[in-house]
Amino acid sequence: MHERFHRFAHHVAMVAGSPVTFFVALGGIVGWCLLGPLFSFSDSWQLVINTATTIITFLMVFLIQATQNRDAKALHLKLDELIRAQRRARNTFADLEDATDEELADFEQQFQRLRATWKGRREGAAEEDDDAARADASDSAGPR
Repeated sequence: MHERFHRFAHHVAMVAGSPVTFFVALGGIVGWCLLGPLFSFSDSWQLVINTATTIITFLMVFLIQATQNRDAKALHLKLDELIRAQRRARNTFADLEDATDEELADFEQQFQRLRATWKGRREGAAEEDDDAARADASDSAGPR
């Protein structure tokens, strides 16, 4: 079900962001405005546009947010891969936006393990630097 929702949300977000959709919506607003005098600018006439725009906005917020969250997660994983690899990123990251949620979770776990490894190496290197600095300080503090 998650994958079907992802595909649907992605498709709707792409269509909603197109120029054609904008001009269709603009045409609907212009048509609604032109019908105002015919309906004597009644409360019902106003209620139609208010209800339609509220429903569309309410649903679009969730679809677009779902799409942005997923795309942001994929983008961060891509950046993690480029930083890790520096010269040669894995080709599987080229189309990460189309990966399943399970594949994204697997990649995320791989990077969590890599970050833990990097942290251990950095801490070890920092301790070596501290030891070397102490040794240099004691050498220079000795008698001359």
